[in-house]
Amino acid sequence: MCAGAGGQALGFEQAGLDHSALIEIDGEACKTLRFNRPQWNVIQGDLNDFDAGPYSNVDVVAGGLPCPPFSKAGKQLGSQDERNLFPAALRIIKQIRPRAVVIENVRGILDAIFSDYRNAFSKQMGKLGYWSDWKLFNSSEFGVSQLRPRVLFVALLKGTEQNFTWPESTHPKAPTVGECLYDLMAVNGWKGVKAWKAAANEIAPTIVGGSKKHGGPDLGPTRAKQAWAALGVNGHLLAKDAPDSTFVGMPHLTVRMVARLQGFPDDWQFVGAKTSAYRQVGNAFPPPVARAIATQVRKCLEAYPMLRKMA
Repeated sequence: MCAGAGGQALGFEQAGLDHSALIEIDGEACKTLRFNRPQWNVIQGDLNDFDAGPYSNVDVVAGGLPCPPFSKAGKQLGSQDERNLFPAALRIIKQIRPRAVVIENVRGILDAIFSDYRNAFSKQMGKLGYWSDWKLFNSSEFGVSQLRPRVLFVALLKGTEQNFTWPESTHPKAPTVGECLYDLMAVNGWKGVKAWKAAANEIAPTIVGGSKKHGGPDLGPTRAKQAWAALGVNGHLLAKDAPDSTFVGMPHLTVRMVARLQGFPDDWQFVGAKTSAYRQVGNAFPPPVARAIATQVRKCLEAYPMLRKMA
C-alpha cells in the first residue's frame, strides 16, 4: 500500500518476500517501480478505491501510509485529515485477512493527541483476530546515515506473536554524511573533498520530500537548511552533478546522494525530473529498516507454516 518509489518494497524483497501487488497513486513513482522491477505488479490508483479481493491469498499486507495527518510539521489533524488512509488500510486488511500487517508512519503518531486513535485502530485489529503493537525506531540504528525516526505498527494472527521479536540495531554507529558520500562527492575530482569529508562528521538531519503542493528540490525548511550547513552542505537546492575539481564553497547534494543517505542502493533509479525524483526519495521508507522488520515478520510466519489463513 502506498508503495512510493519502492523503499519498503525493496526492503521486503531483500528479506525474501515476493510481492503480489504494489499500489501507488503517483504516476512518476509508478514509473520508478516499473523501471527497476519490471516483473512487479504495479497498480496506479487511489488506495481508497482499491479492491483487494483478488489478493486474498497473500500473507502480508504492508505499507507506508501518508504521514501529514500525524506529522509535527503539519496541523496534526489525524482522522480529520482527508489524506488519512488508515480506514482504507483497515478495509483492505478485512478483505484479505493476511497473516501479518506492517504499517510505517512518522514519530508524531505516537503523540498523546493520537492515543485514542491508535488504541481504536489496535482494538479494531484485535476484533479481527490480531495481536498488534507500535514501536519507534531510529533509522540510523540500521546503518542509515540520517536522523530519521519512524514508527512501525505490526499485527500478527493471535497465537503467532509469541515467536515475534522486534528487530535490534545492526549498526551501533551509522556512517557520517562525509563517510557515506565521499566517493560521490569526489567523482569529478573535487580538490576540497577530503576537507569536506572531515567536516561532515555527523549523520544527516531528516530528509524531507515534501508534497506536490509544498516543497521543492531543496533540503527542507530553514532549520533543516541550517543543520545541513553545519555539515558543509548547501541545502537551498539540489545539483545535477557532483562538484568539479575547482569548486569552492559548500556543495549541493544530488538526487543520487540523497538516495544513498536514505539507504537506497546506487543501482536503484528514480524516474522523473529532479523535483519529482527528490520527492520520491525524500518520502521513502529506508530500505534497510524495512528489511529489518520484514526479516523478523518472515521468521515469525515460517514458525507457523501450516497456519496460513484465519479460521
